Amino acid sequence: MILPQEAMKLVVISGRSGSGKSSALHLLEDEGFYAIDNLPVALLPQLVEELRTDATTNRKVAVCVDARNATKDLSRFGELLRALPGDIDTEVLYLDADDHTLIKRFSETRRRHPLSDAQTALAEAIAREKQLLEPIAVTAGLNLDTSAMNVHQLRSTIRERVLGRNAAGLSLLFLSFGYKRGVPVDSDLVFDLRVLPNPYWDTLLRPLTGRDGAVVAFLDQQPDVTEMFNDIYHMLNKWMPRFLANNRSYITVSLGCTGGQHRSVYMAERLARAFSSEFKDVQVRHRELG
Repeated sequence: MILPQEAMKLVVISGRSGSGKSSALHLLEDEGFYAIDNLPVALLPQLVEELRTDATTNRKVAVCVDARNATKDLSRFGELLRALPGDIDTEVLYLDADDHTLIKRFSETRRRHPLSDAQTALAEAIAREKQLLEPIAVTAGLNLDTSAMNVHQLRSTIRERVLGRNAAGLSLLFLSFGYKRGVPVDSDLVFDLRVLPNPYWDTLLRPLTGRDGAVVAFLDQQPDVTEMFNDIYHMLNKWMPRFLANNRSYITVSLGCTGGQHRSVYMAERLARAFSSEFKDVQVRHRELG
């Protein structure tokens, strides 16, 4: 018999070793979640059934799933997730970082990778882990690239995106970035703003950012900037309802310019303001501004 009580919130955390899974799990535990590390994924349905029928159980649960699971169970992750009861509010959070960053983190901590041994070098173990966890990565509602994050930024991002999300709606993030540091891998949609007039070439505007009034005034006066904004706005306005209809919980719209300081920051702020009246959870983050 299912007891009449608030719906259970289940967050499944996964990702490659060194990407920040433990930090994410500890944050959710600090926020009142019942936290379980290194859960055998085949036990997920049994765990959920046990917890949802117990009136004394915390209704917020976070579990961490890693590559030490049996390969056959990892390959069935999507199937196991779909088998969970429909009244469970389930989210899958997948963390990752680029190979260079993961290798550097293991070198700094001097920890052994769980898949490495005398015959398997660290780089090979990292590559193998990515293959094993692919069934979880493609199922995740939120993929986070932690390459450029420290632990405090990671905790802040998870707190904003996971804990701050309206359960009934869509979390829409506008992320500015600079192409000189690469495209964020957790982007859902990417727009290249490098064709727009660049405030960098004005020595008075160069030290400022796209949030400063002088830069905003400069870009507001550029017809190409207005045209780009209108095109992006109408494209998103048309397709966001389709994402919602497809049960998407998170969308990251990345906007890039050369350095990630002027044009992309301006456009992310402007789009966030435009959509804040249409969605309950609209966020903006500037990767290169910290």
